[in-house]
Amino acid sequence: MLTPAEELGLSGMSLTGRIRAAFAAMGPQDLRKLSLQIRDECQKRHVVYMRDGTVEPIRLLPVPVTMLPDQTAYLHYVSLTLHNALKRFADLYLQDFAVRQILKLTDVEERWLLDAWGPSHQESNPVFGRLDAVVDFSSPMWKSSLQFVEPNMSGIGGLHLVPTSEQIVADVVFPLLRAHDARLQLRVGQDIRELLVQEMLDHLDLIGRAGRAVCFVEPRYATTGIDEQEDVARHFYRRHGIRVVHADPRELTVEGGEVCFEGTVIDIAYRDYSVLDLLELERSGYSSQPMKRLFCENRVVSSIAAELDQKACWEVLTDPAITQKYFSSEERQVFRRHVLWTRIVSDRATHLPEGREGDLLEYVRRERETLVLKPNRAYGGEGVLIGLATPDPDWHAAIENAVRSERAWVVQQLARIPVSEFPVIDDAGQPHFEPFYLVMGFAPTRNGVAIMARASQKQVVNVAQRGGLCAVAVGNPPARLVGPEGLG
Repeated sequence: MLTPAEELGLSGMSLTGRIRAAFAAMGPQDLRKLSLQIRDECQKRHVVYMRDGTVEPIRLLPVPVTMLPDQTAYLHYVSLTLHNALKRFADLYLQDFAVRQILKLTDVEERWLLDAWGPSHQESNPVFGRLDAVVDFSSPMWKSSLQFVEPNMSGIGGLHLVPTSEQIVADVVFPLLRAHDARLQLRVGQDIRELLVQEMLDHLDLIGRAGRAVCFVEPRYATTGIDEQEDVARHFYRRHGIRVVHADPRELTVEGGEVCFEGTVIDIAYRDYSVLDLLELERSGYSSQPMKRLFCENRVVSSIAAELDQKACWEVLTDPAITQKYFSSEERQVFRRHVLWTRIVSDRATHLPEGREGDLLEYVRRERETLVLKPNRAYGGEGVLIGLATPDPDWHAAIENAVRSERAWVVQQLARIPVSEFPVIDDAGQPHFEPFYLVMGFAPTRNGVAIMARASQKQVVNVAQRGGLCAVAVGNPPARLVGPEGLG
């Protein structure tokens, strides 16, 4: 008999195999037609990225990433455990010098945190983020493959792109798969927009704001990046009757004790600006008071706690001296299983992955092939150096630069990034299969978890670096699996 864990892992492998078999049965003409249809739908439904004012459709790969309902439930549990731990970091920062040393803020960021953090946040701390991870759902050992790479606690991309991409695949690809294999019953995952709007409405109730006027505070006039907020606003209004306005922070005012945009009183703001971004605007004459007021009144998603969004968060969760003080044994077990060992690069002794105290720099120099070097607070894949792909002299030079640099760098265990083959169309218009690295993003709330899958032929997987998207589909396991003794 198979154990439950073995049966679940083999069921995931079986589901993936059935999807792959359906695509393998398609002829070149069908694959080419399918790829062009998906590209056209991405253009029509605004699954696009702006580069210097030019709108480009984002590559949406036709093969969905498949998972089972039990896998979804486990991912929700693990990602929500991590998310709730991160929401406590503001309190830990204010009370524990060791945490403050890891998650160093600038003086002005710390003043904003001290000014804005209050009793209301302890009652309800609205952080809506995405946790980036790698996992191989098709592996019998899929739980062991789940490793979280870094947090993104505020202003996450994909609110329109992810559910729209999934719907395109559901509309275009799912019927073809069912025609090949009638047993394939697939559905898309939870809609990230619905999770966000529910978090906002619940928070408004908790803080006693009767209105439902939402403001997306964003770089309205940017010419590079994801362009999706207008689409999200239309969805909010169509599904929930919620009016969403868009404002650059410089367009907000305080009138009669309320924060307003063009005369509209704002009840809650969803922000795509950090405090450092706001301070950069302030240097050009902008007043930060409207945003600061919203932070202090706990009317921003994500809250001021998200200013502690750093890759070094994982050092807090992988340091036994800290986790044993503040987290339960169940939480610590999740951290040990699924959070990658991470440390701020500096000349010091620390707890090493092998379970003993040791010299950090000596370990980093010696274990190049098992590590990654990253800027602590950059995003979009900027500056990432993979030890396995870096010559020894360059690695040693990068370590020395990180130690001397004014900005913090982290070193992290190298994650095993799953690789899958997807059909692509070459310049001659012919389809063929090529390997892609896959990285997942999980946006958990108590109501569920939304999942983003990104794919790239580079090990640094990011849409900003011309990576693509995959739809995530939830499917049912086969009716029965048998162990080796049941064969033959």
